Amino acid sequence: MVKAELISRISHELNLSKKEVALIVNTVFETISQSLIQGDKVEIRGFGSFRTKERKERLGRNPRTGEPVKVPAKRVPYFKAGKDLKVIK
Repeated sequence: MVKAELISRISHELNLSKKEVALIVNTVFETISQSLIQGDKVEIRGFGSFRTKERKERLGRNPRTGEPVKVPAKRVPYFKAGKDLKVIK
């Protein structure tokens, strides 16, 4: 499912315009993103939690040339599924 399909399905389910639903969905995603940027954890009960993890600096390689390349340390988003989501029926 892509975002447009999500918006369409919610719009149909709640009898709201796609424009209204798109605003809501985009606001939710933007709020989650901003919270993660600030270093906060976002938890949606029954669905899961979003947080960031620190990745250490490491030595990678350029796939084209095979040369070693230094990959800098960085924070990456991480999603952990909630209990209700883990058991998909």
